[in-house]
Amino acid sequence: MTNTGMFFRMLFGAVFRRRSRAIMAVVASLVGAATLFCLAAICIAVPQQMNDEMRAYGANLIVTPTGETTDSASSDSAGSSAAKSGIDAAMVKHTTEMVRAKGSAKYATYRYENVRVNAAPYVMAGVDPAQVENLNHHWNVEGSWPTDGKVLIGRDVADALNAKIGGGITIGYRASDNAASSSSAQSGATDSSSSAPSDEGAGSANAETGGETSGQTGETSAQPTQDGRVSSDIMDTKGTEFRVAGIVDTGGSEDSIIYATNADVDKLTGVTRGVDVIEYSASASGDDLAATVKSINDMTSMHVKAQQVTKITSSDTRIITMLQTLFWIVSIVVLVLTLVGVSTTISSIVSQRSYEIGLRKALGASSASIGMEFYVESALYGLIGGLIGTGIGYALARVLTGVVFQRSLPVNWPLAIGSVLFSALIAVLASIPPVSRASRIDPAIVLREE
Repeated sequence: MTNTGMFFRMLFGAVFRRRSRAIMAVVASLVGAATLFCLAAICIAVPQQMNDEMRAYGANLIVTPTGETTDSASSDSAGSSAAKSGIDAAMVKHTTEMVRAKGSAKYATYRYENVRVNAAPYVMAGVDPAQVENLNHHWNVEGSWPTDGKVLIGRDVADALNAKIGGGITIGYRASDNAASSSSAQSGATDSSSSAPSDEGAGSANAETGGETSGQTGETSAQPTQDGRVSSDIMDTKGTEFRVAGIVDTGGSEDSIIYATNADVDKLTGVTRGVDVIEYSASASGDDLAATVKSINDMTSMHVKAQQVTKITSSDTRIITMLQTLFWIVSIVVLVLTLVGVSTTISSIVSQRSYEIGLRKALGASSASIGMEFYVESALYGLIGGLIGTGIGYALARVLTGVVFQRSLPVNWPLAIGSVLFSALIAVLASIPPVSRASRIDPAIVLREE
């Protein structure tokens, strides 16, 4: 019989003669592999899932015009001549392509106009209802979203006007309300965007335009007077009749906005122009999102400015960091326990085989060959335990992601192979102290005691 054949015969003989110890070593490796693989699989899959869930609570990136104005192609009945051109459809498409170059993204556009209801000033947003609904799942909408001839009003507006769903509301548009300052568009855009109301990024955009915010803020700003009194034009309550399709309640600045379809806003103002804000809910985060913002802002010819919604992006980063920190803490604890379990089992095996080790050394076996046998035996325990533990860990991770996060978990083969090999490595490392003791056994002392 060759030396290799004898080596494996002695190896498997030692394993099967001490089955209880072998099972303990396998179980120790199994528990460690199952726990570590489960945690690793979840921590790889869940941050992306959490990022997707966070995206349901509004945008993490907004794009606004740089503030330049152009001569409008058309004028309204009051004869306004310098209207805000906004971001045209081609630019919306271009910026969307740039954002989606770093990952998937949902978006919604907003066009803001100053309007009057019962002579009181409000901000009206022209939107695509399907886009806004898809972007802002956290909005609590009672009734339905706006359609042709119907508007969605904020809770504050509804309370101020005592408006009910299905009731009528007369909205008036005056060119003088919008000609004095074009800031309402961008201020309403950033101040009433789904996730930007309280965000510092939104605030900076609002500061840049220097305009009023939304709702009743700045009621007397830029209002014409006649003989020291508000002019009759300001007190005019004429306008276009709309039905109230629904009421939105978010607890934010959205509650002071009136939302209508883009077609209705075009019809009300008599002017078709670009949008004032694009909100993006992008899957990109961290450095990728920052790179997207920089690439948009570096293209000065685009005449748009991008900025992150800081509160949303910082929340994403903080939650994912906390999850990863928890993973490392638990992994270290499990790793230490696995090392202790395997090392204790191998120590017990070495103690039981001390006579055999002494006899083999007396017959001429080297310490290296004896140590190699124990290392291979430990690696075998680790491979078996790692293989079974990885399967159990995947099953646990699949159940957890399905129950808690409602998503499927595909098999991560590189992680699975790495888990099995890592279990074998841990078993070998854990066996170093007992094998070192085995190599120092003096055959004369052991055999004399026998």
